[in-house]
Amino acid sequence: MRFLIFALSSLLMVVLLTACVDPTDLTGDGTVTILVVDGTLTNLPEPQLIRINRSRVDRLTGRFGSVPMTKATVEVVVDSAQVIPAHETVDGSYQLPSDFKGQIGRAYQLRFTLSDGTHYQSTQQVMQPVPPIDKISAQFNPTSLPVELQLSGGYRAGHDIYIDWKDPGNQHNYYRWEWQLWEKQSWCRSCQQGIYAVNIIPPHAYKDKTFYVSGDEPYENCFVPINYFETAQPPFHNELYVYDYPCRTQCWEILYSSSLNVFDDQFSNGGLILKRPVAQIPYYDSTASLVEIRQMSLTQTAHSYFKRFQDQTQNTGGIADTPPSAPVGNIRNAANSQERVVGYFTASAVSAVRHWIDRKDVKGLPFGDTNPAQTAKLTGSDLFYSLNLRQPIPEPIYPYPTIRVWGGPPRPPTAICVSSDSRTPFKPVGWRD
Repeated sequence: MRFLIFALSSLLMVVLLTACVDPTDLTGDGTVTILVVDGTLTNLPEPQLIRINRSRVDRLTGRFGSVPMTKATVEVVVDSAQVIPAHETVDGSYQLPSDFKGQIGRAYQLRFTLSDGTHYQSTQQVMQPVPPIDKISAQFNPTSLPVELQLSGGYRAGHDIYIDWKDPGNQHNYYRWEWQLWEKQSWCRSCQQGIYAVNIIPPHAYKDKTFYVSGDEPYENCFVPINYFETAQPPFHNELYVYDYPCRTQCWEILYSSSLNVFDDQFSNGGLILKRPVAQIPYYDSTASLVEIRQMSLTQTAHSYFKRFQDQTQNTGGIADTPPSAPVGNIRNAANSQERVVGYFTASAVSAVRHWIDRKDVKGLPFGDTNPAQTAKLTGSDLFYSLNLRQPIPEPIYPYPTIRVWGGPPRPPTAICVSSDSRTPFKPVGWRD
């Protein structure tokens, strides 16, 4: 549920700048600060992550930021008995053991202590069952994206994703849907004020006052020179520039849903639910892509929270709209019940289905092909523009780049595809060549 930190932060920026603020949220310099927690346990064999950030906004300047909470002690309590510790993987992100996954019917509680000793805990969440997705389909729509999610220039074309499933009649069910998208990526690294170096470029090693000298040890990163004011050092350039480097191997960009979609089966309990819209996938480029739809169970209280949050993020800001308020969830400061903590810890069973979008039914240009400044098209430039709002700028062969290197692999080099939450060099299951 990685989108929640971003979505909550975006809503909080509006809330904190326009709405009344509790004095307890103010720091000594007038900055508003609120803790934001994002955590959903699932029953799938996948990383189980808890993300903890602190959102800040200066009410005078409007400057907004989010700071990861590092060095916290984080744990999940199972059935009020078993304690499962989490370890910090990257700043503010805490992962439970790799062999841990949730189980339907069991109760989970989040507890964590920040580095300053402040202790927080959530309410218990019992993982509810979820019925399987029976059918999935996609249909191109020139106005698929809602106004609040439209791309630059008001671009809204995309694919609407629909699912069918049989809702169980013996229980009241609450649902949430998320999606994950894989797009083929051709550009793996951008270097500002520097160049990509396959091998390390050691400091103080120069040739003819023109070249930096390549070493032999692997580096695979951007080399940005430091001005040592040495006579032998090549001329130092202060102008702004960026070079982009193509991928050395196959690579896929991973994109995630950025809006909430929840449902209460109150008026359809036990029925066959057909063509429920669950996702809008932007038409980034004309090549095919792979999407995974995740149907997730919710408790009644979790549904109420996410429904309220969904309504606020889809609020159009009309004159009759209710002013937004910070969506406080189920996590509390153990020693100070007045502190507002935003976000919700929950446990969800998941039915996940992948679908190949061949994009053969599209009309018009993809978003990545709408750049009026585009000249010659490079491979993968449509997706690159969609993500960066500019065309890729390869390191030139001639005229020579700002930084020149003696020795090492031929230039310009290719870059490795670094595995992360947003990129993978491993072919996704379901991808068609």
